[in-house]
Amino acid sequence: MATISDVVKKSGISKSTVSRVINNHPSVSEEKRRKVLQAMEELAYTPNPTARRMRGTLKSSVGLIIPNVTNPFFSYLIHHIEQRLSEHSIRLIIMQSSESREKELEFLDLLKQKQVDGIILAAVENEMEAILPYLEYGPVMLCNEYVQTGEIPIVRLDQERAAYIGVRHLIEKGYRRIAYCTGGLFAEDGKDKDRNNGLRRAMEEEGLPIRPEWVFVDQHTIADGREVMRRLWQMDDRPDAIFTGSDEVAAGMTLSARELSIRIPEDIAVLGFDDQPLAELTYPQLTTIHQPIDEMGRLAADVMIRLFTEDKPQNMNYELPISIVERQST
Repeated sequence: MATISDVVKKSGISKSTVSRVINNHPSVSEEKRRKVLQAMEELAYTPNPTARRMRGTLKSSVGLIIPNVTNPFFSYLIHHIEQRLSEHSIRLIIMQSSESREKELEFLDLLKQKQVDGIILAAVENEMEAILPYLEYGPVMLCNEYVQTGEIPIVRLDQERAAYIGVRHLIEKGYRRIAYCTGGLFAEDGKDKDRNNGLRRAMEEEGLPIRPEWVFVDQHTIADGREVMRRLWQMDDRPDAIFTGSDEVAAGMTLSARELSIRIPEDIAVLGFDDQPLAELTYPQLTTIHQPIDEMGRLAADVMIRLFTEDKPQNMNYELPISIVERQST
């Protein structure tokens, strides 16, 4: 079965122009239109559902792959992406990978099967070598995740810098014995490696050790945060601050602190990550690293919309600003 790439090759016309011909866009010269239509006829090419949707006969749909829909960060991200796409009559389909490589590939197969017209990956479980071949079937982009590749667009934050300024904040407040709680692993490669590197850089600059017993991996929920605080308070040698990977985990720590009569920040400071509304509902309110989720979601949607008609966007790496919101927990 011929593809749009075959039409591009045979006609010698760019993909964006071929797409405009398929969509009956007026801003195409008659000569180019003739070449594209002739190539389509010779190849027996039939526009796929994506092209029909872009003409308006069908509604377009975008799949958003997230690890966990119950995480408030991803709930807010879903909201802002959906709001922007709906302005263009594009439907958003939520796909929960549960951090499964197999599920992620099954969802990407929906692009190959023309069940969706584009895929936004808000988390990446597989190596990029397994993901890039799907570009043959439609646009794929990353949002929130950062993988060094020049082949697909990325909307992201500098996670290494975010962790660095977070730990620097604790150090500048006078904390020297800093624990670390991550949603991934504490390794050179893999999930959360950028945040790990930011932590290491800030600690090394001050000659501060990273104590293995104060590093907690694979922590995601309020329940995880409660348990981490309990474990810390069972230690004879305790940290005076902890940098967490999410406001949820940090909120769980504040709950355990009240139960154990631990004073925050007098006994231990707690730094969150994300700046969810939850951060203002805890006691004390959380100091946290602000991620502009609303801007991230809207920008990801805008980039995907452009990918439907452009061969390749001029900008492949969109980096959003980060900041610390200081409240009472540090």
